Amino acid sequence: MGNSSSTLPIKTVFKLSSPLPSWPPGEGFAKGTIDLGELEVCQITSFNKVWSATKGGPDNVGATFYEPSPIPEGFHLLGFYSQPNNKPLFGWALAVKDSNGSSSALAQPIDYTLIWSSASRKVKGDGNGYLWLPTPPEGYKAAGMVVTNTPQKPPLDKVRCVRSDLTEPCEEETWIWAQKKAPTIDEADGFDIYSLRPTNRGIELPGVRVGTFTVRNGGPGSTITSSLACLKNVNPNKNSYMPNLEQVKALFRAYAPLIYFHPDEKFLPSSVNWYFDNGALLYQKGEDQSSKPVGIKVEQDGSNLPQGGANDGSFWLDLPVDNDAKEKVKKGDLSSAQVYLHAKPILGSTFTDIGIWLFFPFNGPARAKVGPLDIPLGKIGEHIGDWEHLTLRVSNFNGELWLLYLSQHSKGQWVEASELEFGSGNKPVAYASLNGHALYRKPGTVMQGGGEVGIRNDTAKSKFVMDTEKGFSIVAGQYLGSAIVEPPWLNYLRKWGPRIVYDSADEVEKIQNALPGNVKLPSEIFGEDGPTGPKLKRSWSGDEVI
Repeated sequence: MGNSSSTLPIKTVFKLSSPLPSWPPGEGFAKGTIDLGELEVCQITSFNKVWSATKGGPDNVGATFYEPSPIPEGFHLLGFYSQPNNKPLFGWALAVKDSNGSSSALAQPIDYTLIWSSASRKVKGDGNGYLWLPTPPEGYKAAGMVVTNTPQKPPLDKVRCVRSDLTEPCEEETWIWAQKKAPTIDEADGFDIYSLRPTNRGIELPGVRVGTFTVRNGGPGSTITSSLACLKNVNPNKNSYMPNLEQVKALFRAYAPLIYFHPDEKFLPSSVNWYFDNGALLYQKGEDQSSKPVGIKVEQDGSNLPQGGANDGSFWLDLPVDNDAKEKVKKGDLSSAQVYLHAKPILGSTFTDIGIWLFFPFNGPARAKVGPLDIPLGKIGEHIGDWEHLTLRVSNFNGELWLLYLSQHSKGQWVEASELEFGSGNKPVAYASLNGHALYRKPGTVMQGGGEVGIRNDTAKSKFVMDTEKGFSIVAGQYLGSAIVEPPWLNYLRKWGPRIVYDSADEVEKIQNALPGNVKLPSEIFGEDGPTGPKLKRSWSGDEVI
């Protein structure tokens, strides 16, 4: 499958395990090009190597710089592509052409500035590399850099600059390379390569990622990123390039993740309907604070839940009162478990994010690691109504999976397809941590926190595996209009668990007294609030949090 590193420079090209299927018919999705209004763009995924550094950067194995090639007739490059050498070649850069006959949307640079050369830096590589910043005409912005292996300036027609009103601001994204093993922090002579992305990203935002890179030259605040731009989708029909409902279903079936739970996991997922049907209760804060609120049973479809409103603590869900029923519900029911899909445009409608939401009736207690010691944390970490999610990021140019987001507590990480494990066909594999259900790309233990103490996140393969294709429903997709009817529970914008499920002060004091010396627990484990549902997460309308 080509998902391992090879000898340098990069010789392995990543490809998905199975060919892309033929997608159901639709308007503009997976047609190869996208009209941004005054510009038409295509995604170039083949490259000619220009220069490689063989040391420095991630894993200290260097990075390689590429010219996207071949370019379709009539299209032009905006900049070159680069990636670290510690993974197979897997990337893209956009090529662009004028889409409406205007001669003003694109312009050649008027010059180049040499930003950096390996010749004077004693960089280990195959010859020398030279990085050039295009000088745009007045009223235009450069969207990428050019790399050569000779000191001669590149030809002026090598790339194009873009009229400023067709661009959006961009920012550094992922660290690609530096001469050292880690990103430059404070050194005045530092030099780092980063990929670029739009600064502002979300459902309605027009910024389009170009696939190029930028340079930080001289430490913090000394960067040329502000000289570069991403593209802007000004097409009023931009969502015509998004997948329709049948195409979203086909995309999910092609890439539906396999989720493995730890062999010791006691708190498995369920469907929302199973949770309601097995006695989940809705509570409302009363005016008389001296009396205990009485819960009412939630209808199976959630139709008696309050809709909309503010998350002001007036309502919350809880487990059944009966102890046997409570213990049953806490364990979940893997056979009934479903995932709930939310399709949304991202990066100026050039990609589709398919959010995959899982519901767990209960989140189990945490465990700390203090040096060689493993310490159970009592009830710390427990809460009711645990929502976790993954996100597939799919190219609207061809329907190919590029990234998988894995939620991990309050944040998460994007993982490129080339770094994922795959199960059947093109289904990525994810591992849910014991009790806490944070998601990771490979089995093992990941430590949360820092210093002498961390919270354990243990993952492993087991018989508890969820093939998400076997139980899914598309519950939201604003751009799909009336094709989607949202279930009532999705618009329940209150807590899915009570605010306090244990006396955190007593629990923390007991654990703290058991710790050696001056070791302190990390602040993120102090107390648990009842979690909110998917619609109140930042990623619902914005980009994922990393």
